[in-house]
Amino acid sequence: MYIKELKQRCLEEIDKNKDKIIEAGRKIYTTPELGYKEVQSTKTTSDFLKSLGVDVTENIAVTGCMTSLNKEKNGPKIAVMGELDSVMCPEHKDSNKIGNMHCCGHNIQVAGMLGCAVGIINSGALEYLGGKIDFMAVPAEECIDLEFRKTLQDKNEIKFIGGKQELLNRGYFDDVDMSMMFHALNFEDNKNCVIKSYTNGFISKAVTLIGKSSHAGISPHLGVNAYTMSTLVTNNINAQRDTFKDEDKVRISSIINHGGDVVNVVPSKVTMEFMVRAATVEAMMDANEKVNRAINAAALALGGKAIIEDTIGFLPLDSDNSMDAIFKRNFVELMGGDDSTITDVIITAGSTDFGDISQIMPCVHPWIGGVSGALHTSDYELSDEELAYIVPAKAMAMTIIDLLWDDAKVAKDIVENFKPQFTKEEYLSFMDEHTNTHTFDYMKK
Repeated sequence: MYIKELKQRCLEEIDKNKDKIIEAGRKIYTTPELGYKEVQSTKTTSDFLKSLGVDVTENIAVTGCMTSLNKEKNGPKIAVMGELDSVMCPEHKDSNKIGNMHCCGHNIQVAGMLGCAVGIINSGALEYLGGKIDFMAVPAEECIDLEFRKTLQDKNEIKFIGGKQELLNRGYFDDVDMSMMFHALNFEDNKNCVIKSYTNGFISKAVTLIGKSSHAGISPHLGVNAYTMSTLVTNNINAQRDTFKDEDKVRISSIINHGGDVVNVVPSKVTMEFMVRAATVEAMMDANEKVNRAINAAALALGGKAIIEDTIGFLPLDSDNSMDAIFKRNFVELMGGDDSTITDVIITAGSTDFGDISQIMPCVHPWIGGVSGALHTSDYELSDEELAYIVPAKAMAMTIIDLLWDDAKVAKDIVENFKPQFTKEEYLSFMDEHTNTHTFDYMKK
């Protein structure tokens, strides 16, 4: 058996099952569910994998499922992932009755992962590969619906808000040596793929500002206005923006969850939510310190109290150059040798919990077309099912074969030369160390 012949067998199996793969993606599209709630999507994925004759482990992190192949081999293990969760976009024509919508294309990822599994399993490729493979449908990539996730944390059902973080904490990556997945992206200018992307990491912040209520008309001087405190917080942060380096791509987003109760009472409590993003871990920590100073200063200025609950959200994504090159070669081959549709590198201020995995092991994370309209908006739609579902399934399967062929020589070289930013233990310690509550209290006793 030659490697080209094995790849061809794999591609033929994906083509034979094209309708089944696309149908799985369509079905998950019609059942959009938020993170750690992906019950129907997990069942769709699990049933598909079981139809391939493999054992499936379900509810790996509240929801989600996986199968492990070639367990008897001694070589490196590759995890191939697809994300199950949706976002909320109630204005989209295809959103469900509570506003959930797959306008980030995670249903496409899962179908692509399943298509890759079809190619590898049905072609008999496992016999010729010198390593192991996990196909994983993972929950909770979108950092939303945090109140629900907090209830799961309070019940000790999860430790982390991100699904891949939770799986890492539970030990599912302990024997994984490298990982791969893709995201969908809307392209212009005849492009259809980005090979390498750098994304931001972020810190999630829940802030409670406490003042003192009083009658807003008769005795406002007796109160401490928590809402005014929140406006000072915003202004103080804005005053810091010139201190952020352009290359760090710092982004600070905030909302007010609760801004008072009635208009004729000085607000005594305001709650806010922040996301502090940056391109490196160091820049994240620096920006977060400045935001905390801004909040502290607002409480000091008005004689109020600020409680800040800090949690590391996701870490920056940096894919492995060698894995990127292998994926690119296979994608170009699928495009008939034309590399003009490929963008090699983008830098984006978005975030994904796959970034956390990339800090620990070599990863590949391309962005592939087939959708139109901006992600997370009402304009989003799937425009090319072949490109969205089938091409990435093929490219990932071909990349797996390249990595694990010839006793996994290429994969072993990549793993040996990879320099992780964290070991698993260092990563978990880092996450714990930076999950903190800060209290600044200037209320008169």
